[in-house]
Amino acid sequence: MSTPINTNDMPLTVSNIAKELARLGVQEGTTLLVHASMKSMNRWIVGGETAVVLGLEAALGASGTLVMPTHTSSLSEPSHWQNPPVPESWWSIIREEMPPYRPDWSPTYYMGAVAECFRGLDGTIRSSHPQLSFAARGRHAETITRGHSLNHGLGEDSPLARVYDQDGWVLLLGVGHDKNTSLHLSEHRANYSSKKNGKQGAPLLVDGVRRWVEFEEIGYDSGDFGAIGEQFEKDRGIVKMGELGDAAVRLMSVRELVDYGVWWLERYRD
Repeated sequence: MSTPINTNDMPLTVSNIAKELARLGVQEGTTLLVHASMKSMNRWIVGGETAVVLGLEAALGASGTLVMPTHTSSLSEPSHWQNPPVPESWWSIIREEMPPYRPDWSPTYYMGAVAECFRGLDGTIRSSHPQLSFAARGRHAETITRGHSLNHGLGEDSPLARVYDQDGWVLLLGVGHDKNTSLHLSEHRANYSSKKNGKQGAPLLVDGVRRWVEFEEIGYDSGDFGAIGEQFEKDRGIVKMGELGDAAVRLMSVRELVDYGVWWLERYRD
């Protein structure tokens, strides 16, 4: 059964989405990394997820850059799968038969309707990582998506690090800090004893031929991201908060958050 839509208030449109985002503090020319949930807004949206994307772009203006994670975690090493796990007898079949990652084709996996809509828009550029890609449109889109390393896909040679370099901001639209991908960059930069390197794999096109490719990755763990975000809000007091429809919205500096995340992880994770 679908979630009932709140029709007691006026619907959301491209223009009032842009206006509310500007009121919250989204500035023209900004590089903005967005994590969004359509359901959380609980409001009729004229144009659905397309209107949300267009509203975000309108708030950023022609000189801004919109970025979203477009991950495809289903393209991964099957022996690591847990939700659900698959029989060991399937592993070799999956490695041999899973269709390869294609930036212009492969759909996102559990990333939400807004990110999937954004991925498919004309002019969107998507990075090359088969599991941890990001899509971007706008002034710095090529800079952010170019050179996405296969190894350590949320580390120093990733779009996350390029958003950090651009002094970008992150917008949580109806989602919590547990979905805040920026904190994975903190995991790479922090020193803590439980950090471990491992192997991942995915199907890629190599010189036009499908191949199963292995690469190095750390063991990501977002289990404490909610605690990091909550403490960041209390300690720094610099997170801008508001609402869009019924969705809670948080806006914060990627640099401030990632640097704080490094500090927190090195002191509390272990």
